[in-house]
Amino acid sequence: MAVPAKGPAEAESPCSEISTPSQSADTVHPVDEKLHVSRLVPAALQHIAAMYAGVVTPPLIIGQAVGLDTAGRTRLIAASLLIAGVATLLQTLGVKGLVGNRLPFVNAASSAGIAPMLAIAETNAKGDQLPAIYGAVMVAGVFCLAIGPFFGRLLRFFPPLVTGVVITLIGVTLMPVPVGWAQGGDATASDYGDMRYLALAGFTLVVILLIQRFGRGFVKQVALLFGLLIGTLAAIPFGMADFSALGSAPVAALPTPFAFGAPTFQPAAIVSLCLVMLVLMTESSAGMLAIGEICERETSGRTITRGLRTDGIATFLGPVFGGFPTSAFAQNVGVVSLTKVRSRYVVAVAGGALLVLGIFPMLGAVVSLVPMPVLGGAGIVLFGSIAVSGIRTLSEAGLDDSSNIILVAVSLGAGIIPLAAPTFYADFPAWAQTVLGSGISAGALVAVSLNLFFHHLGTRGAANAAAALKST
Repeated sequence: MAVPAKGPAEAESPCSEISTPSQSADTVHPVDEKLHVSRLVPAALQHIAAMYAGVVTPPLIIGQAVGLDTAGRTRLIAASLLIAGVATLLQTLGVKGLVGNRLPFVNAASSAGIAPMLAIAETNAKGDQLPAIYGAVMVAGVFCLAIGPFFGRLLRFFPPLVTGVVITLIGVTLMPVPVGWAQGGDATASDYGDMRYLALAGFTLVVILLIQRFGRGFVKQVALLFGLLIGTLAAIPFGMADFSALGSAPVAALPTPFAFGAPTFQPAAIVSLCLVMLVLMTESSAGMLAIGEICERETSGRTITRGLRTDGIATFLGPVFGGFPTSAFAQNVGVVSLTKVRSRYVVAVAGGALLVLGIFPMLGAVVSLVPMPVLGGAGIVLFGSIAVSGIRTLSEAGLDDSSNIILVAVSLGAGIIPLAAPTFYADFPAWAQTVLGSGISAGALVAVSLNLFFHHLGTRGAANAAAALKST
């Protein structure tokens, strides 16, 4: 992947993002090309299909965990879509010199924040859970805004060894969620784990696998969405799909500010989310470098700073309406690479569509009413794919070195402890339970610490910085 040619504080030419050396002054760069509607709309639909499941996953999981009813989960989904649309529009169109990287780049609620937010929910009473989560998310947004201009200098502390561990842990630690969904979703119900639930989850998983194997082009790309649709239709004859709540959902409505209560600020929760925010900023920075290389447009330090500023603004403002930590969506970088359609206006149209979807809660209600077993079958694919992304990152991180092997082994072990032994930290102080009780934040903390120990303390910092940036 390309390395930014300039640091955040270094000067850049005003034209550095407008043309490449091989372009003439009159040539429109593919990133700035305004396509005809016949090409624009299908390309935008591909981006929506690639991101939609990821956008609605955090509100579905968090809403279920804190005990929200269908109406509450619908509001969360609508808010997540709205914030994703605003953030993506801000990123692609931007305000030149201030906000937005002006690249075909999607921003939305990241799954990386789910496990830490679940840990926060577990240490708070019912009714206090979302306010505590939102307070921590807002501070994480401010944290992103504060360190964004200097983040290029911190990238050496987040090489692929660290980010690979964290991404792997995101997939692994979230796997109990779809397993619980596959059993019915409500662990207190008398029919939890019933074979009909497991059969529906298995059927949904098989449908996704068949579409992935025999589908072509666009159909193959949206295998997850087709699996959700076909699984839901299959559940109807057996009385496992309840659409009665659709009648109570408003057709159109803007999310209400602080609908779930005013945010509260708990130090341990804030530390946990700020740790995750560092990882999300690394992910966004890597995504911007990747998309810059794919689009053949220089990604400078200032470009990354403006992109991270968008993350920070969306993360800070998101909780006002019910949103969660916002970051880059790697799957949409893959869509640009696959389709070779590099126009930022395509992604802007996709962002506008998400914004519109967020204003129509009826559409969010449709998603929230997908039967839990169907979500379980699809979730196994979704979260398993996240873990695979982490493993792929680790495979490029120099695991032939013994110290790197130890770093990854201990970090993964620390991250899996809360999953393997949920009561391990039961006697620890509340702040420690919040930070360490999330496998993602625990693994990230250990990975960063061991990276400092093995690769920075007592070594030549400049050489390490260059190597880390190059590998990232």
